[in-house]
Amino acid sequence: MRDTEIGSALLAWYDVHARDLPWRIGPAESAAGRRADPYRVWLSEIMLQQTTVAAVRSYFERFTAIWPDVGALAAAEDARVMGEWAGLGYYARARNLLACARAVVSLHGGQFPDTRAGLEALPGIGPYTSAAIAAIAFGRAETVVDGNGERVMARLHAVETPLPAAKPELVALAHALTPQERPGDHAQAVMDLGATVCTPRRPACGICPLRPMCRAHAAGIAADLPRKSPKPAKPVRRGVAYLARRGDGAWLLETRPARGLLGGMLGWPGTDWAERVPDHAPPLAAEWRPAGEVRHTFTHFHLVLDVRAAGLPRDAPAPAGLRFVGARDFDPGDLPTLMRKAHARGVAALGPIDAGDDPGL
Repeated sequence: MRDTEIGSALLAWYDVHARDLPWRIGPAESAAGRRADPYRVWLSEIMLQQTTVAAVRSYFERFTAIWPDVGALAAAEDARVMGEWAGLGYYARARNLLACARAVVSLHGGQFPDTRAGLEALPGIGPYTSAAIAAIAFGRAETVVDGNGERVMARLHAVETPLPAAKPELVALAHALTPQERPGDHAQAVMDLGATVCTPRRPACGICPLRPMCRAHAAGIAADLPRKSPKPAKPVRRGVAYLARRGDGAWLLETRPARGLLGGMLGWPGTDWAERVPDHAPPLAAEWRPAGEVRHTFTHFHLVLDVRAAGLPRDAPAPAGLRFVGARDFDPGDLPTLMRKAHARGVAALGPIDAGDDPGL
């Protein structure tokens, strides 16, 4: 009975307070039997991995304006997609996005599989994402547990086991609550409750529809849950980035290897990233000047990048594996965040383009 009461209270709250998000249909439409577009649900779920709704919204709207369906995305040029993704981070997602879109077109005739198992067989779709798409787009009674869901379950049931050890227990508790009717709305209700009411800090218990059933609130420990195991300190890696600009304004760039951090993205030539800067030589002979450091944090380490800049003659050739991108074609917005930081340092060091920037004049 308690699970039924919780589910009913959640859906009643969601019907009134559901967030208006561009990849969703409203709860009234869902209750009437309409399903969300699988393409839009999939795209939003990939973008939302380790990224906030606020950061994703504009990217999602731009992507769906350029590529309104999975067939259009599958036919897109890799470089265009990677450029539009720039700044959103976790760039393996963009590579998987293309691979998945092309698999849906080539293997499934442009239609997403409607089961969790079929979805999980596609590139870049794991257990959580497959459950979310199956529930939200196809009405499957799958258990969907993101970070918000973990927090709601931990507080609702007063689970004091720290994360990540508590994950299996929290998923089992969420599974017990997952209804056969409106499972997609139920999943989104839990997400919205965690995002807007049962927040990480200072949860708004006074307006929570689950307060009468929340064991953590009754025990006065809601704000302390979920507990988390201490994280080890992130190591620091170092590297060098070389920013070379010709007198005509063209920048020397590389396309990073498809695999690895920032894979497939435009970037500046430089060293590997290691605990100590590896022995290396600049990509070409020039008068390199120090342009300062940029700092950036990845999932598993902090990076300190030493930026060096140089002006080159207008006719300077590009070394093997690199290319010059002309001033009219170069857009710093196409670079990932780390490379944009380095670009800002390089521009500051080199100053505006004039005859003094061109050693060949």
